[in-house]
Amino acid sequence: MTSTLQPAKTTEAVERPGRWLALGVLVLAVLLVAVDATVLGLATPYISEDLKPSGTQLLWIGDVYSFVIAGLLVSMGSLGDRIGRKRILLVGATAFGAISVFNAYATTPEMMIVARALLGVAGATLMPATLALIRNLFHDPRERSLAVGIWGATASAGTAVGPIVGGFLLEHFWWGSVFLINLPVMAVLVLVGIKLLPESRTANPGPWDLVSVVLSLVGMIGVVYAIKEAATHGFAWTTLAAGLLGAAALYGFVRRQLRLPTPLLDMRLFRNRGFSGAVLADLLTILGLSGLVFFLSQYLQLVQGRRPFEAGLAELPAAIGAVVAGLVAGRAARRFSVRAVVSGGLAAIGLALAALTVLGQSTGYPLLGTALLVVGVGAGFSFTVTADVILSSVPKDQAGSASAVSETAYELGAALGIAALGSIVTGVYRDFTGPAGTPAAAHESLGGAVEAAAHMPAHSAGIMLDAARTSFVDGLTLAAGVGATVLLAAAVAAWFLLRGQKLEDAAPEHT
Repeated sequence: MTSTLQPAKTTEAVERPGRWLALGVLVLAVLLVAVDATVLGLATPYISEDLKPSGTQLLWIGDVYSFVIAGLLVSMGSLGDRIGRKRILLVGATAFGAISVFNAYATTPEMMIVARALLGVAGATLMPATLALIRNLFHDPRERSLAVGIWGATASAGTAVGPIVGGFLLEHFWWGSVFLINLPVMAVLVLVGIKLLPESRTANPGPWDLVSVVLSLVGMIGVVYAIKEAATHGFAWTTLAAGLLGAAALYGFVRRQLRLPTPLLDMRLFRNRGFSGAVLADLLTILGLSGLVFFLSQYLQLVQGRRPFEAGLAELPAAIGAVVAGLVAGRAARRFSVRAVVSGGLAAIGLALAALTVLGQSTGYPLLGTALLVVGVGAGFSFTVTADVILSSVPKDQAGSASAVSETAYELGAALGIAALGSIVTGVYRDFTGPAGTPAAAHESLGGAVEAAAHMPAHSAGIMLDAARTSFVDGLTLAAGVGATVLLAAAVAAWFLLRGQKLEDAAPEHT
């Protein structure tokens, strides 16, 4: 890989004394997004009780953020390459904080869905910009590996901080307060980032093609929406039409990128087997995990009766495992091999998910905690190394686009996982048989069943809740089994696709 920078600038960048402080600002943005993603799952039972969404609306609340962000990541990553990655990061962070207030004060399911969609627009500016700035801040490969490890570890730490802080807030305030915790993080990020972050952009970026932006957005949302609807309600003419429209738009997007002199996304990046393998591994990993992640908080609270703060603490082992593994992943990949670390991490996650297929209503915490710890370790190794592979596979002037592809795989996997695996849980749950007089709302979601039980005679309520919880756990274990299959298949695919892939050991020389 040949850098486009002049030698003097490269030396200055490598020796920049403030690069680690700048990294601290970037990880605040990661923390912002990670906390928001985790507190939603924790707040879902309360949102369900207060706003009374249907089962389909509840899934939309969970995955519309991912739909929108997946559709816009490539466009926003490319926009950052053009107008400045620092600028788009700070603007996006400000918008993210402001729209979090809209989320906090939503009063209807429809308003909540719109708020989550707008948050996706703001979120699409954050993650590609952070990784791209890391690529431009750290030119030494070993330093970059450590920086990416810290970046990933912060995301994992956010998944721990979110449930714990969110659990505390939910026990003392209303559910909207969990979104307001974004505001102080956003304020620190913007105020400190203005001073510490260096600006970087592509030297000759060319125009930002709006037609490509529209094709990308329509294509991603159309395809993911069709998959979600087919998984939830089966095939219908509207579902087929949305899928065909999305596929046609994505085909047009690819064709247009191949013809444009300065495309939003250089499709030649996918010719690099390491790049393509890393992107595919990320997508399949999140797809297999997201159904479990989305419903785990409901299991801990509504099935096992844990308080929100206790439920947050129960999920802590996954974050601890991911933080520790992320910090040593680069060193492990250099000592052994990229494919050994990534495939091993994916296989570990798959085996942990397989262990969760024996979950029951009264399963003890040792099994769940151990499985979550293994999931965290596997994810920390896999995601950190794949992110490093993706960043090191492209020139610095394409860092935003490459980072956007990585994050698109992540968000698309999350959307597909919640759509497919979430629909498995919802489909199995709806078939439970309750006593006479069980309201229809109880069959929409487990939160709806808990709410309905408060208005039923005690004996009937107990029978109905036991049946509902049993059915919910049956759906969750089935989703865990499907997720385990996906992760083990991803481990095999990564073993072959990442064959011969290595992380750089030294900064390239410039002459």
